[in-house]
Amino acid sequence: METIKVASLFCGCGGMDLGIQGDFEFLKKHYQKLPFEVVYAADNDAYAVSIYNNNFSHKCQIKDVRDIKHSELPDHDILLGGFPCQSFSISAQNPPRLGFNDEKGKLFFEMVNVLKEKKPRFFIAENVKGLLSANKGKAFPMIVNEFKNAGYYVHHKLLNASEFGVPQKRERVFIVGFRNFEDYFAFSFPQPQTLNGSKVKLKQVVDTLANHDDKWFFSQKAVDGMLKVREKMNKGRVQDLEQPCNTISSHLAKVSLNGTDPVLLIDGRYRRLTPREAANIQSFPDSFKLNSVSENRQYRAIGNAVPPVLMWHVANALACLYTIKKSEHKEIDRTKMPTQYSHTHCQAPQANA
Repeated sequence: METIKVASLFCGCGGMDLGIQGDFEFLKKHYQKLPFEVVYAADNDAYAVSIYNNNFSHKCQIKDVRDIKHSELPDHDILLGGFPCQSFSISAQNPPRLGFNDEKGKLFFEMVNVLKEKKPRFFIAENVKGLLSANKGKAFPMIVNEFKNAGYYVHHKLLNASEFGVPQKRERVFIVGFRNFEDYFAFSFPQPQTLNGSKVKLKQVVDTLANHDDKWFFSQKAVDGMLKVREKMNKGRVQDLEQPCNTISSHLAKVSLNGTDPVLLIDGRYRRLTPREAANIQSFPDSFKLNSVSENRQYRAIGNAVPPVLMWHVANALACLYTIKKSEHKEIDRTKMPTQYSHTHCQAPQANA
């Protein structure tokens, strides 16, 4: 099967890129290698790039997407873009969500410009659930229309990572575009993988050794301050170890009990998640190296990432329809009857013996 070349913008520490390439293990399951190869990756966060380059054989460039010359981009079949989401996040209430009125909210236009210039066969964009309601519901239809105007047929869906083997209730919007209507017609998003309603529990990725290290526990002063406002401010959000974790974010870097990020209650003491636990909650494999940067930067990079396992399932669904060579594929008109592709190349994660 032909290798599908990928260009990755806003790649961060590499959650989307690891997921689309596959060949990693998480919780004793092997997520098989997929027919995708990242041939270009760029991000403007030098610390996230340091983590990325410590984990991939190909290397990411430190570059603002606005400075990328399209002539520099190698030819590719699929464009990835988890464009910056702070402007659209429901949790980003101070300042209020600005959506596409904010400069960061406009960065998706750079992805659109690449699509217009390079015309890859597919694209995958990802963003927070808040994108659907940003600017009183006006931002999302505008973004979808921009992708359509770039020459793509577009599917979009809100996916919950906890339904795909990730120990986190993380809801994200995936937008998948196709230059050919036949591809668009043949594609469908992956179905939830949970059996009988079972989901991966937080306790499966908690590091019990951290329970014996005072470094990760909050001071009594911090606990007392949180308890004074907990009922009114909904702070100190203790997680149920028998359920998937609440969504983690880059806010974990602030190390505050008065935030809205998840915390653990161990033998009556409150503690924060370690960077490795945050990575596990995001479904990064244990082999994924973090220590090329400070713990603060680890939290930020991991909190902003796309869960690799969730991305693997989306990429696997896309790989299912890629059964003929790009050179043999012809675009067909929207009005013509499309032909379904065989799904013989679909993969499933394999449990380790």
